[in-house]
Amino acid sequence: MTDPTSRRTFLAATGMTAAHVWVPAGARGYSAAEMRAIENTIGVSKWELDTPALCVDLDALEANITTMQTRLAAQGLGARPHAKTHKSADIAKKQLAAGALGICTSKVSEAEALMAAGVERICMTTTNPSASKIRRAMALSAKSAHFIQAVDEEKNARDVSDAAKAAGVTAHVVLDLAVGTRSGIPAGDAAIALAELVGRLPNLRLRGLLSYDGGAQHITGFATRRSTALANIEANVRVFEALKAKGLPTEIFSGGGTGTYNIQHEVPGFTDVQVGSYLFMDMQYLAIGNAAGGPVYDDFARSLTVLATVLNNRFPGRLTTDAGAKALTLNLPRAGVVDEPDMDYNAGSDEFGVITFKTARKQYAIGDRVELIVPHCDPVVNLYDQIYGIRKDRVETVWPVTARGKSQ
Repeated sequence: MTDPTSRRTFLAATGMTAAHVWVPAGARGYSAAEMRAIENTIGVSKWELDTPALCVDLDALEANITTMQTRLAAQGLGARPHAKTHKSADIAKKQLAAGALGICTSKVSEAEALMAAGVERICMTTTNPSASKIRRAMALSAKSAHFIQAVDEEKNARDVSDAAKAAGVTAHVVLDLAVGTRSGIPAGDAAIALAELVGRLPNLRLRGLLSYDGGAQHITGFATRRSTALANIEANVRVFEALKAKGLPTEIFSGGGTGTYNIQHEVPGFTDVQVGSYLFMDMQYLAIGNAAGGPVYDDFARSLTVLATVLNNRFPGRLTTDAGAKALTLNLPRAGVVDEPDMDYNAGSDEFGVITFKTARKQYAIGDRVELIVPHCDPVVNLYDQIYGIRKDRVETVWPVTARGKSQ
């Protein structure tokens, strides 16, 4: 398979098609000077971008969106992609246009940023325990009848009901049912009782269940990943079946992710998968292995990279770049160097990355670019103001990271 991110020679720009520049509205905008800088990058070689630069191969990204939608549909499931991965209104709109049921967010501030940019079909998967966040969620419910939020305990459900009544809205609610110990109410009688309460409380509309199993997503080896994921959700299926038997709404039974997208169809009643990293792929996901038993998870193309510049080549077997922890995070496994399998990348310094190697496929001069596979895409994206959309090694578009820093 051809590597979509291998370095190619930049050809002089001739006969380029018209490029699209998204001008953000509302709370997140660019200054006139910033817009001029963006316009000056359209059509140029990605190898000429100032670095560190966050880049996405548009052909690979679009293929990943299509592949996921097609495969889930063939399994009778929908996609409800998680925006915590890309934090981009532009990418969310691409996912919705391809057929996604909606977009997930982790935080109310993410939901606010995306809705301000025109994304309305949002399911917020984290509960809002504080009064201020509940009020903010009610404002989102007032703006969009498609906004859904999670609850996982009685007091929170009553607080959301009271706030919805005060705001004059109906709050659409899903029950966050624990898979593991990170969040949610444990499966059992208490969860069933909470669902019944939500069904009775004024100004609430129960939509179903969330059951996200983050712990299963990165298990190495498909057979182990499958058996673990299915065992982890057995108790949740019993809650789903109990709610259905009682006539409570179960139109949503959502969870899973990129690592288990091809397993979730085996869960009775499951409706949609909260996929995220399939868009970009990263060192963490590439290492978990595929369903055929191969060591590389190659169901989706690697699309996201960080470009860095060589600053020092004066020491044998060692290069220093301008992409350190502030460009790549300290997540493990470390970043990979595209087309250089024998190189080890260490982003341990704040501002600088260090590449060590015994053999390299070329000689690197000061000023040369290297292309890096990110360790874990979600936190890396949150480090950047913009993503350069690349097609055939040229900048076709520049997308703002709409919800960058939105962690509340």
